[in-house]
Amino acid sequence: MAAEHATHASFALAPATRAGAVLADGAHVTHRDFTDFVVDGRPLLFRLADLDAVSPLAADVPPVIFAEQVRALLLEAPAPLPGGRYLVYGCPECADLACGAVTAVIERDGEDYVWRDFAWQSDDHPDLRLNGYHGLGPFRFRGAQYREALTNLLESARGTEAQGRRVLLIGARAAVLNKLAAALRSIGIGADIGDDPAEVPPEELRAYGVVAFGRAVGEERRREVRAAFRRAGAEVAYVDGLAPVIPLLVAQTEEALDRRPEDRRRLAALRATEREAVVEVSSDCRVGLTVYRMDRLRRTHEHIAFDNVLSRGSHRLPLDPGAVRGDAFLVARTSGEVRVAAVPH
Repeated sequence: MAAEHATHASFALAPATRAGAVLADGAHVTHRDFTDFVVDGRPLLFRLADLDAVSPLAADVPPVIFAEQVRALLLEAPAPLPGGRYLVYGCPECADLACGAVTAVIERDGEDYVWRDFAWQSDDHPDLRLNGYHGLGPFRFRGAQYREALTNLLESARGTEAQGRRVLLIGARAAVLNKLAAALRSIGIGADIGDDPAEVPPEELRAYGVVAFGRAVGEERRREVRAAFRRAGAEVAYVDGLAPVIPLLVAQTEEALDRRPEDRRRLAALRATEREAVVEVSSDCRVGLTVYRMDRLRRTHEHIAFDNVLSRGSHRLPLDPGAVRGDAFLVARTSGEVRVAAVPH
């Protein structure tokens, strides 16, 4: 039965990203672009403090499957799970229910749509007492607003492809460029190594979302590259590589690819001093803070400085002086977001 006493909540959709990563042991985390649900002006995923997941409305699924997911949320198709339950957030790597997923009952109540009984589910029948999200929902959405948001998404997705997910790498060190390109491709981001974009057709330049410069690229060369992209009408973000450390460069690229407004980000800010990192989060979430340092012999050292749940607000996290000696950089990650900052000398 639909919730009888739930007041109306607003419903909207917004682009979201689950940032990928290259880990120290060689494993990788896949980059995923998806559409998130925004309830009363706040991404629904932000209400789940320590969840690495994406909605079923992922940008890289085939158009037919994407349309099926939208129609399911409109209740134009049978529920995919017993009990009228629908997947709200699933595993970003494989989308397999066995990995665990957030599900909810979605139903009609007159003209309204109601989402209720949210639960963590890894088989056909969730235990609401043990695994229910008791403080989440129920949400009652006005039918017209709900249908308009989803049908508009379906219309905009037809005949379109994900744009701006490719990265152009420009630098002097071929070994670093090749390793970075391979790392980006391993997490689902297209990467090309180039030298003269002026010779590239404009439509190809417009497919890029980021241009990453190596530290050896001079200012005149950078101006020429920017001018070529301006002539092509391409809106790209430019990244100045901080150091030839592949996980760090991947994190810089992921941060640049995230074009969401600041008020749609969980990891709101990252700053560094010689003694501490200042991390600001817009909702409760787990934050991992890693320090990358290059010594005088240009060897890379990695140090996990923090890994725990932070409450909403600004936090000062002390840094080990030995871990930030010399050229040091911070990478902060939440479930799906990343920020990078250099540690000042």
